[in-house]
Amino acid sequence: MTAIKTTMTPLILSHTADAVTTLTLNAPDKLNSFTRAMHAQLLSTLETAANDDAVRCVVITGAGRGFCAGQDLADMDMTAPSAGLSEQLHDLVANYFNVLITKLHEFPKPIVMAVNGIAAGAGANLAQAGDICIAKHSASFVQAFVNIGLLPDSGGTYFLPRNAGTARALGMAMLGGKLPAADAVQAGLIWQAVPDAEFDAAIAATATKLAALPTQALFAIRQAIRAGGTLAKQLQVEDTLQTHLAGTRDFAEGVNAFLGKRKAVFTGT
Repeated sequence: MTAIKTTMTPLILSHTADAVTTLTLNAPDKLNSFTRAMHAQLLSTLETAANDDAVRCVVITGAGRGFCAGQDLADMDMTAPSAGLSEQLHDLVANYFNVLITKLHEFPKPIVMAVNGIAAGAGANLAQAGDICIAKHSASFVQAFVNIGLLPDSGGTYFLPRNAGTARALGMAMLGGKLPAADAVQAGLIWQAVPDAEFDAAIAATATKLAALPTQALFAIRQAIRAGGTLAKQLQVEDTLQTHLAGTRDFAEGVNAFLGKRKAVFTGT
């Protein structure tokens, strides 16, 4: 009898070229909805990229026609009683989505979210957890939680009011409607929306530029902007981070390149 060989399709595809690692959520038949297995693979690949000195920027995108549709409900036991469903959801939020969003929030290298299609539920908030989000014109964002009796998680109640303001945050969260990519730019949710045909080139150009910039400075910029304190606190944050950056090789290279009227070559150190 011939043995039947089965292979598991990876839920995260990873490709590295020119100092940029692209991670692709790979469950296109379910619009790249998250399962526990996908969480584990994404965290593992992020950890690998974080520890690889050759990687200077990470891009996260989705396979097929969607970016991410949030949680895969098939990965839950929906026949469980209310208490069981509550316990399952707590586990998913606390031990999976919160861990992922925190990982992205603290990631030591710039992250580009390449939204190639619909970003719904936790997927819409995942898109805001990076540093720069670029979407296809055909993409859209949906805070779908209210449609199943929930509130935005995965950082939604943190990102939405800070990026779009309280009024827009309430409208998106309470009405649960679809927001086209161009409107998401106007609302301040994402950096850029580009024609579908120009999407790949725009992502490549942005990631390549970030990979060539001083990595520690990019990380410090993120820290300072997200600190969100009073003016007095922000001045202190800026002083602390600026003092650290002044001791980096990239600062010295930047100054010398400026004085020598040449292009700086940063190394991320």
